[in-house]
Amino acid sequence: MPLQIIALTPDFAVSPQLATTDFAFLAQQGFKTIINNRPDGEGGGAQPTSPEMERAATVAGLHYVYLPVVSGSITPEQVQAMHKVLIAAPKPTLAFCRSGARSAQLFGLTQTLDAEAS
Repeated sequence: MPLQIIALTPDFAVSPQLATTDFAFLAQQGFKTIINNRPDGEGGGAQPTSPEMERAATVAGLHYVYLPVVSGSITPEQVQAMHKVLIAAPKPTLAFCRSGARSAQLFGLTQTLDAEAS
């Protein structure tokens, strides 16, 4: 199945679950940071663990951040943490979870922080 990347802004995109073999392609596409929003073990044994994903990202020259969130239970602290990553991490950024929806929701919540600051 081809990798599904959904651009939300010029500097931020989301994707469903990535495989460790996707990171070289993502680096070729120009991404600099990968954010993993999926808790380890959520998808069972077929889901790569965060340490496996981090190794693959590092080999591909990508900055990797593990910020797991549970679907339907995003906390204000997680929104703040994501906001800090988005400010500090190299861009463009791709965040992923099981379907991409949770990462998109978390990103949307960070945008309210930017609006409040303006």
